[in-house]
Amino acid sequence: MAFSPSISHSSSILSPNALARDAKPRKISPTPSQCSAASCLPHCPPVCRVGFVSHRGRRESSVRISASITDTPVEKSMEKVNLPKGDMWSVHKFGGTCVGTSERIKNVAEIIVNDDSERKLVVVSAMSKVTDMMYNLIYKAQSRDDSYVSALDDVLEKHRLAALDLLDGNDLASFLSRLHHDINNLKAMLRAIYIAGHATESFTDFVVGHGELWSAQMLASVVRKSGLNCQWMDTRDVLIVNPTSSNQVDPDFLESERRLEKWFSQNPSRIIIATGFIASTPQNIPTTLKRDGSDFSAAIMGALLRARQVTIWTDVDGVYSADPRKVGEAVILRTLSYQEAWEMSYFGANVLHPRTIIPVMRYDIPIVIRNIFNLSAPGTMICQPGVAEDEDGQKLDSPVKGFATIDNLALVNVEGTGMAGVPGTASAIFGTVKDVGANVIMISQASSEHSVCFAVPEKEVNAVAEALQSRFRQALDAGRLSKVTLSSLILISFLIIMQANINVRAIAQGCSEYNITVVVKREDCIRALRAVHSRFYLSRTTIAMGIIGPGLIGATLLDQLRDQAAVLKEEFNIDLRVMGITGSRRMLLNDAGIDLSRWRELLKEKGEVANLEKFTQYVHGNHFIPNTVLVDCTADSNIASCYHDWLRKGIHVITPNKKANSGPLDQYLKLRALQRKSYTHYFYEATVGAGLPIISTLRGLLETGDKILKIEGIFSGTLSYLFNNFTGTRNFSEVVAEAKQAGYTEPDPRDDLSGTDVARKVIILARESGLKLELSDLPVRSLVPEPLRACASADEFMQKLPQFDKDLAKERQEAEEAGEVLRYVGVVDAVNGRGNVELRRYSKNHPFAQLSGSDNIIAFTTTRYKAQPLIVRGPGAGAQVTAGGIFSDILRLASYLGAPS
Repeated sequence: MAFSPSISHSSSILSPNALARDAKPRKISPTPSQCSAASCLPHCPPVCRVGFVSHRGRRESSVRISASITDTPVEKSMEKVNLPKGDMWSVHKFGGTCVGTSERIKNVAEIIVNDDSERKLVVVSAMSKVTDMMYNLIYKAQSRDDSYVSALDDVLEKHRLAALDLLDGNDLASFLSRLHHDINNLKAMLRAIYIAGHATESFTDFVVGHGELWSAQMLASVVRKSGLNCQWMDTRDVLIVNPTSSNQVDPDFLESERRLEKWFSQNPSRIIIATGFIASTPQNIPTTLKRDGSDFSAAIMGALLRARQVTIWTDVDGVYSADPRKVGEAVILRTLSYQEAWEMSYFGANVLHPRTIIPVMRYDIPIVIRNIFNLSAPGTMICQPGVAEDEDGQKLDSPVKGFATIDNLALVNVEGTGMAGVPGTASAIFGTVKDVGANVIMISQASSEHSVCFAVPEKEVNAVAEALQSRFRQALDAGRLSKVTLSSLILISFLIIMQANINVRAIAQGCSEYNITVVVKREDCIRALRAVHSRFYLSRTTIAMGIIGPGLIGATLLDQLRDQAAVLKEEFNIDLRVMGITGSRRMLLNDAGIDLSRWRELLKEKGEVANLEKFTQYVHGNHFIPNTVLVDCTADSNIASCYHDWLRKGIHVITPNKKANSGPLDQYLKLRALQRKSYTHYFYEATVGAGLPIISTLRGLLETGDKILKIEGIFSGTLSYLFNNFTGTRNFSEVVAEAKQAGYTEPDPRDDLSGTDVARKVIILARESGLKLELSDLPVRSLVPEPLRACASADEFMQKLPQFDKDLAKERQEAEEAGEVLRYVGVVDAVNGRGNVELRRYSKNHPFAQLSGSDNIIAFTTTRYKAQPLIVRGPGAGAQVTAGGIFSDILRLASYLGAPS
């Protein structure tokens, strides 16, 4: 069979048909003397002769290219080997930087050898800068620049030197022979291009694809030196693509799969080194995969093999949350969904091109981006969403995944009252833009249809503006369109909008900045409207509240809310609506807000059986109020166990209940992790020191970079009162009885004297300081005598307590003789990572010896406050101050939700 096209004309443009293969290509093995321009055929080059015919006396020259292809049957006595598919395959792609030098090619080979996958397919780019060098050859040749010859010699030398360093023996001789053979073919083709003064796209694609051929062959030889079975693949024999009108190509997966199976039956191997970037058309004409072609090759091969994973090796640790050149605090993202990767790539982030993701997405094959120069970095995995979800399907990743920009854009605004309701206006606008050939990056139109704005590359904006003004000249002159304006801009992408528990489905802003339109679910409409309204101070910040535990502290809080409600509304634009009050037995619900002046009698008269789940749903389910907070005024561990679920649902939590933050460490860490990853708030200032600013002071120190060395304090108002009055000749039991009578102790004083309450506060502060301690880790000095711990009642305990007065009296006497006093304290030793609760002695001039009544005092020793600790002192117990601390947290929440600070 012979195929001999020829072209003969002046200033000739080479026909891509000169590159056409036989419809059923077979391997051809020419001798070096047979090489010529027709070696563009992806198989080994056919016979091709190039002749230049000169006609003396004529001003024009003609170029004649003729090619002949002769089928040579190849006989193989081997059984057909079926191509296995599935998780046994791992696909790797190494970019030009990864194989930029001979040393780096050795590193790549080591990675391949060390991969314990059953089967491996490796896609490689050309060596660093080689593709640019090949494009430069085309440019020089069609510009009739003779230096293309020396430039081609540079390409030869680069690969020759790399081969000399990597290969030896027959491998070296074979590669150098093939390299010289290819270079000779390229010289002939470039000479033809030089004469014609033009290169077709097919010829260009053929020339620039050689870099991948050479790097793949060298890498395969290096891997074989390790004793492994390894074949190299010219992917022009396998990947079939259809060119599109948008300078891209669409893979033909069915044909590619058929050819891959045929190739594998002839070249069975557990390791395949494949060329990236290059492919063939259905007519067997060499082509490329255009932008990011090697990544695309890897994705296509991963899909054809149904591989377990595709790893893209590059020179960065993964995908950053923002461009680290612009944002120094940018972090590596551990996971991205396919869609998020599309968006970030579209907005200019250094992520895979969207078309690279499509082939693997069909089969849920993850793509991992890793740094070949930092193998310890885990990289970024691009996969189906759900990796970072909890057991309830709630996403725990930060709601904002990344920030990216597109620079050098211009915004085109077409505006006028004559646009509203006129069919075909948008079609006319964008049809005009299409005719110019401009790329529209973003489109936004307000619902009023008064204006349409869109972004285009800045270099294209003048042509777009002129075309629009010409197209709409009559409308502009008649006033139906008021203007076509231009402005430069940078687009910033937020992949997931920060949400106030309302899902924004779509958003658009007119360039006039007068109109922002968002699309939300129907049931979220009123809540969304009120939320944005209050956020911009145009109405009150309204919060739906549920009060749990209307005991001493809860009742006091309700009374404080009642007394302050009018002031908060009128002076601070804060509307606190108590929608529900629940105790352990009865609850009161009202969707308009409970009348706090009568809440006690209403709870008795109209209360229903308490049900915490129904209570929560009722308070949170009011669609007229965008924000919900539950205030737990109990000391119940069962209530505290609900906090995680409430926060996950978007309900804010405020509490003086110490059980959650001092309970099991794993539950505490889970709660705090959720708090940090969500936009719901969890405030618990009153868990330590009642209304004193203990937690906020500690956080302020840590957040500003201070380091906690020690926290020491008198944390119990009851025990503060006891030891402030345990002086002179008074017995300890006498002071306890006095405190109980005055209401300073719990109904059973053992609850105070055991030290458990102080220990919980120490644990809370220790954990806030970064220590991972359990309550059981703390040694606690109990003031309840061992024989009295099993007393049946508080009365029995009080009757028998005087029998043990002598022990504490002795400790007091020893302290007084040394000029000291006894104080019951809790200590966080952050340096040694421990804490304890004990009875200590302090000199009479120490701040802890200066207390009176039931005051608390806490001393923070830090790197800043080392010589002189930072001290917080004041009332640390009592319903009024505790309720005041809770109220303060409620107002802090209101300010976070939009109320004036």
